[in-house]
Amino acid sequence: MEKFQDLDIYIEKYGQKLIDFLPNIIGAILLLLVGLWLIKIINRFIRKFFDKKEYDPTLENFIASLINWGLKIVLFVLVITQLGVESASLVAIIGAAGLAVGLALQGSLANFAGGVLILLIKPFRVGDFISAQGVDGTVKEISIFNTKLTTFGNQLAIIPNGKLSNDNIINYTEEGVRRENLTFGIGYDDDIKKAKDILLSLVSEQETVLKLEDKMPMAAVAELGDSSVNLTLRYWAKNEDFWALRWLVLEEGKSRLEAAGISIPFPQRDVHHFNLESLKK
Repeated sequence: MEKFQDLDIYIEKYGQKLIDFLPNIIGAILLLLVGLWLIKIINRFIRKFFDKKEYDPTLENFIASLINWGLKIVLFVLVITQLGVESASLVAIIGAAGLAVGLALQGSLANFAGGVLILLIKPFRVGDFISAQGVDGTVKEISIFNTKLTTFGNQLAIIPNGKLSNDNIINYTEEGVRRENLTFGIGYDDDIKKAKDILLSLVSEQETVLKLEDKMPMAAVAELGDSSVNLTLRYWAKNEDFWALRWLVLEEGKSRLEAAGISIPFPQRDVHHFNLESLKK
């Protein structure tokens, strides 16, 4: 009998508390539903805004996702506060949790920050050919934490954004055109002018070589080497023509120089032999 009386007391006590707390629960549920509805409308508006502008798709997705999660975090705080949890205590808990997570994920946070910088500053875009961190390749994907490159050998190189955003990057695609600088070594006894004319004639014949006023092909003596006179051949080409043109000029240039009787010497050294006995006399 006493057990039933105690049960009635518990039901009356906690039932009254539940009734008193019920408005907070209903208010939190309504706030959650209205908040999610508003967030959905805001996200739709942001997507429409980006559709009207020509922004980088990766940047669009990142900003939209960041705003979405930021609004949901704010909504979560408001709902918890509506349930009666003091905002100061909640902020302290979130701050302590954020500090612990930040210390545990320092590398990931650095990569995240690097990804934000890359997306905002745009040192390169998807499809660009770049050189960074000792890797040359075409940018396949830019994510929040890392960037993926496809190398010449069709390997996938994954570079953390933290290192990528704090080091040198060479973007070969950005300007649309590139200048090549090829070196041809000829013998000291060969005719320099003749060799230069042959090389200039070769590149002038190629339709893919640019012949603009400030981008004309040129040939000059670059160095007097140990065993050869090194000529430099410089010309400009569009990115899409660059590699095919380079391979053609290298092969055809060697063939034409040899056909004209101009030697391409191997590295060599002159060795002098002295007879020690004769020197002593």
